[in-house]
Amino acid sequence: MLNLKKGVNLGGWLSQCPEYTTDRYENFITESDIKDIAAMHCDHVRLPIDYQVIETEDGYEIADNYRYIDNAINWCRKFGLKTILDVHRTWGYSFDDAGKEGLNTLFSSDEAKDRFLKLWNKLSARYGRYSDSVAMELLNEVVNPEYADSWNELIKKTVSVIRKNAPDTTIIYGGVEWNSANTLKFLDTPADDNTIFTFHYYEPLVFTHQKAPWVPQIPQDLSVDYREDIEYYKELSSKIGLQGEGCAETKAGRMGIEFHEEMIADALRVAAEKGLNLYCGEFGVIDRADPDEALKWYRDMITLFKKHNIGYCVWSYKEMDYGLTGQKYAKIRELIAQS
Repeated sequence: MLNLKKGVNLGGWLSQCPEYTTDRYENFITESDIKDIAAMHCDHVRLPIDYQVIETEDGYEIADNYRYIDNAINWCRKFGLKTILDVHRTWGYSFDDAGKEGLNTLFSSDEAKDRFLKLWNKLSARYGRYSDSVAMELLNEVVNPEYADSWNELIKKTVSVIRKNAPDTTIIYGGVEWNSANTLKFLDTPADDNTIFTFHYYEPLVFTHQKAPWVPQIPQDLSVDYREDIEYYKELSSKIGLQGEGCAETKAGRMGIEFHEEMIADALRVAAEKGLNLYCGEFGVIDRADPDEALKWYRDMITLFKKHNIGYCVWSYKEMDYGLTGQKYAKIRELIAQS
């Protein structure tokens, strides 16, 4: 099993692209970026991949574009980093289409399931030989809670496909509700122990997503400090629905490590019961937040992850509303490098 301790996401390169173009693939992330990530004393990157990069809408392979994944893996190996191949969007499913009528068909369409399995057959056949440095993450953020049982069924089928090509590769997957820590309990016991359970963490959402235009329930003109007053967060979070429930219902006495530990308590319990490693595949603070306030949040999170031996991966390296590059985030990069 790969030991994944500290990493950075390469969001926006082969996924969530403003445009899926050769210019984007060739220039957004280069070898020098991987070198810089290694200089932060990271040991891995998470590489989100959208199906549009390597497949046409009607299912034909775009064979030439696999070279960008090849580049990522080769650059990482050159600088001593591991790579997580994360299918961020598949044909028939995208985390950001949740609730949009008719757009997500993965759990209701045999055609979509078949294409998902074929995609993983191709990826595992091509990259299974790199089991010493490449892990495979099945799908980013299954959102709807009603898909929990169907997701378990698809996991079993996908793992079976991967294992035929990559018997020694570490496989990663998480639960529903945006990979929430408290939904790992709905996952079946893995088929083998070369499996890592992942979760994403952005609590409290009113802090990490402050002024995010894609969360209209959060006031767009409100700057939120990282402070101890838990009632302040409860009041704000109670207004944003499902994604604010954790904060609204917390029993923690204050904001800080005590609160965050409560939020991941279910994940810690499940991992201990099943004898699995835990991994936080995404966590971060939006670039609209004060960087000094964000630094306090990152310090608490990294302290907590280290306490419980949880590997982690910051969202995200560059741009994507969460980038770490630029002088503004020098202190945060320094914290990650020294942790």
